[in-house]
Amino acid sequence: MSYSLNKELLTEILSIFSPSGNEGLIRHLIEEEIKDYVDEIHTDALGNLIARKKGNGRKVMVAGHMDQIGMMITYIDDHGFLRFTNVGGLSPAVCYSQRVIFENGTIGVVGTEKLDSLKDLTLEKLFIDIGASTREEAEKLVSIGDTCVYYSEPLIDDKKVISPAMDDRIGCFIMIEAIKKINESPYDLYFVFTVQEEVGIRGAKTSAYAINPDYGIALDVTSTGDTPKAKTMAVKLGNGPAIKVRDNSLLCHPKIKNHMVKQAKAHNIPYQMEVLEFGGTDSGSIHLTREGVPSGVLSIPTRYIHTDCEMCHITDIANSIELTAKILEAEIEA
Repeated sequence: MSYSLNKELLTEILSIFSPSGNEGLIRHLIEEEIKDYVDEIHTDALGNLIARKKGNGRKVMVAGHMDQIGMMITYIDDHGFLRFTNVGGLSPAVCYSQRVIFENGTIGVVGTEKLDSLKDLTLEKLFIDIGASTREEAEKLVSIGDTCVYYSEPLIDDKKVISPAMDDRIGCFIMIEAIKKINESPYDLYFVFTVQEEVGIRGAKTSAYAINPDYGIALDVTSTGDTPKAKTMAVKLGNGPAIKVRDNSLLCHPKIKNHMVKQAKAHNIPYQMEVLEFGGTDSGSIHLTREGVPSGVLSIPTRYIHTDCEMCHITDIANSIELTAKILEAEIEA
């Protein structure tokens, strides 16, 4: 199959500022991209973007989260340095010396207090330097409660993508491209671009309650076990999308898992099985909605998750788009 991707759209999706709780910019971009390919589209009270491809069958909810991890300012000292807390999962070792950007375009760098050992490094020891000399100067640019994200331009070549926010903008990109590919489905399809996943899978919980789907599928990144001395895991970059078996939020329903495997085999799409011993996805909330929803996850193998240089393979992205479309075009066996 051809592995040609819309790199311009992917770059735009990866570059836009939208941390948890402030997803307006990415939501607007996605809505403009898909509005001509769906029958209904709206934003709910929490900020989830819900797009429907109408059908006469059972309801399937497909979810990918729009938000990205970030840092929220908690204090500005007399010399203009900014203290912060995490919005989502942040590693102090990854944060240190990284560039960050605020919604208004202000750019800073993460510095640290003097340490005797890097083992003593914690978020409390870090600060953001925006080049201000006084609190008053800093407050002209940044306020308490403002959020910033890693600042690094996406790199896309013929083999890989390296960028912040691959978690989970890559899932959103795959959903967008699958929406464009699907012509007919035996289902009533709800594509939900969710908010606040990184701070507790919140958007998926409220949107699933409203939709009350018969089946749920999340698209999200997953870790790999293919780097030197990595935690043992049977997922590798370039070996195809990963069909989840379990993570800490979900035991995938056999009906959904087996349907994904069947479609991958039927259409000669490479795939791998994923057993993740930590983390979770939107399906962790979807499957517990109301009386319960059989749910699964299609995962995109990704190295260096929650850093400014998350890495995916072009072939895995392309095969994920193809497999997502095939999964939604075929009847799930009762």
